[in-house]
Amino acid sequence: MKNRILESFKAAFPKTLPVFLGYLFLGTAFGVSLTSRGYHFGWAILMSLTIYAGSGQFLGVNILTSGFNLISAAFMTLMVNLRHIFYGLSMFDKFDGMGKKKPYMIFSLTDETYSLLFSTKPPKNVDEKWFYFFIAILNQSYWILGSTIGAVAGYLIKFDSTGIEFAMTALFVVIFVEQWEGSKNHLPSILGLGISLICLVVFGMEYFIAFSMLGILISLLAVKKGVEKNA
Repeated sequence: MKNRILESFKAAFPKTLPVFLGYLFLGTAFGVSLTSRGYHFGWAILMSLTIYAGSGQFLGVNILTSGFNLISAAFMTLMVNLRHIFYGLSMFDKFDGMGKKKPYMIFSLTDETYSLLFSTKPPKNVDEKWFYFFIAILNQSYWILGSTIGAVAGYLIKFDSTGIEFAMTALFVVIFVEQWEGSKNHLPSILGLGISLICLVVFGMEYFIAFSMLGILISLLAVKKGVEKNA
């Protein structure tokens, strides 16, 4: 049994190295962003352990440092992370039979982890469930490491961190480009861009994200059958 677990770890680790590089920098950006606003570095580490939602954590920094409104905070968090509902729905088969590991697999389903779990097949003679588990836990360990480095650095070294949160925007731009190049049907991407621009003009910078996410959700549900048929 120990050999099977070890082989699963060895097989999963190389697959997560690209995520390691991304999460190291993004986690660092998050840690710096939080502690530079006066919070103890321990809060950044705790958030990465218990929340672990990249864009949601960056949003949390703004929520914590601005005028707090519970309803607005809950709505914004829901809209920003609404895509995880669809991630979860597509993971039923992969998570079936995970046993005690299943709750953690659900918790750890970030964009990058979902991408790896969805597209990566374990090598032959490797335990599939342990392989997926190690992908998930390695990815979170990278995020925690980056958050810790950034939080401690931001706590000990005082510097202007203006604009550092753009690291998350840059990541989503890269993901968008990869999805565009990897898909023949660009309708969902065009809808996302178009609706976001319209909401930005109509609702302004402060509120456009929530309304964009809601509009994108409704529009994708409306064209779902057509997109699946073309695919």
